[in-house]
Parts: sequence; structure tokens; C-alpha cells
Amino acid sequence: MSKAILVLQKTQVFQRAILFTLFNPQPNGSGFAAVRCETTFNLSDFNNIILKCRGQGMNVKYKMLLRHKGLGKDSAVYGQIFTAPEGELAPVKLPLAEFKPYHRGQELSLQSHPLDTSTITNIGIKIDNGPYLPENQPGVAALEIDWIKATK
Repeated sequence: MSKAILVLQKTQVFQRAILFTLFNPQPNGSGFAAVRCETTFNLSDFNNIILKCRGQGMNVKYKMLLRHKGLGKDSAVYGQIFTAPEGELAPVKLPLAEFKPYHRGQELSLQSHPLDTSTITNIGIKIDNGPYLPENQPGVAALEIDWIKATK
């Protein structure tokens, strides 16, 4: 079983979020560990989500997740894979137009399931393995996130 937890690291100099993951895939190689947060964002005036982050440990490939219109687990989730930089914190740009719809790990048609950026109601980050991220390995990893913002 895989686990994920998002914690706040605070010092006198900075504060940032850290996503700790313990990734233990199933015998067939599939699995995931994720965190998510319900929210309300209108991103229709923006083109990108940018994370200033860095990865450490066994894995540095993650997927940013978005849901819209208050829809839950049984609906499409929109994801974009990114590689966290190692070493120094650095920005990672995720164009909103490149988020793809998935349902239970299967990619859906973007034409049939367009992302409504005016009603983002859930944001998350996950680490997984399977057909989309076959290179992730069992083990411990950390994703340090200095900030996340939307840009034009």
C-alpha cells in the first residue's frame, strides 16, 4: 500500500509544503499515492500553472491533478505529468491546455471531456506507476513546493 502526506515546513526564513510519498506498487506494477484539496478557482483568464519545486528521493515524476464543476471521484480528472527538478528549487510550467482527462487511469477524449477552467474545484498532486509513468520505482520520495501560481 502506498501513502502520501502533505506537510508545511516553516522556518524563520521560509515556509513551503512538502509532499512525502511512500510508493509501493501492486504486483502488476500499478499504484499511486496522492493528496488533493477542495477549492474554488476561476482560471479562465490564465494559461499556465507554475510550481516552484524540487524533488528528492526515489522518484521525481509527478502528476498535477485538477477537477472541475464540483465533480467527484467518479468523474474525469485532468492531469499533467511533470518532472520535478533536483537540486535547487526551480519553476515548472504546466500549460492548462495540456491537461488531459482521465478516468480510472484511462485517457479520455479531450473533445468529449473539455476542462472548464472557470470552475476548478479540486487540485491535487500524485505519484503513480503504470502506462503513463512506467519509470517510477518503489520507495520514498519528497516534493518540496515553494509556491504554486496561475500565470497568463
